[in-house]
Amino acid sequence: MRQASVTRQTKETQISLTLNLDGTGEYQIDTGIGFFNHMLELLAAHGRFDLNLECKGDLEVDGHHTVEDVGIALGTAFQKALGEKRGIRRYADLVLPMDEALILIALDISGRSYLGYEVQFPVPAVGQWDTQLLEEFLLAFTRSMGLTLHVRQLAGKNAHHIAEAVFKGLGRALAHAVSIQTGREDQIPSTKGLL
Repeated sequence: MRQASVTRQTKETQISLTLNLDGTGEYQIDTGIGFFNHMLELLAAHGRFDLNLECKGDLEVDGHHTVEDVGIALGTAFQKALGEKRGIRRYADLVLPMDEALILIALDISGRSYLGYEVQFPVPAVGQWDTQLLEEFLLAFTRSMGLTLHVRQLAGKNAHHIAEAVFKGLGRALAHAVSIQTGREDQIPSTKGLL
């Protein structure tokens, strides 16, 4: 079982999480931000990752520290759970529809962090969640995981649908990229022999 536990404590947030890459999509998530909880639940369910996550953050300031630090902790957990990355498919891409929204996700678990982000929200917030924080979450996640990620909005007018398509698409793409290739279980998917 490819699992990891991460604890992160700063003056702004206290986070504890456990991640199982080979799970069934079970989750218990509490970040203090309802919409962000919902998005992380979608990522876990569509990726079939078991995720237990609790974050206590300085929400009296705003949600930025919570969202960014959850991204750091979750990316770190993926990086730890993958270990040497033996046998993984490494790459994934998909286009995911959510009603009128259409999101392209392409990623490479390369050890090199990069975020290509082209998403435009029609409103500044969904509930208490600032839509600018999607990019901050993805930046923190890609940096701590060592992930190359491209997220491109091809269509969409409803902010909830746009965000939902991103998180569902990311979960499904990650599930494919971390899956083990039959017959290549001991191979690192790089001609360098290291990721």
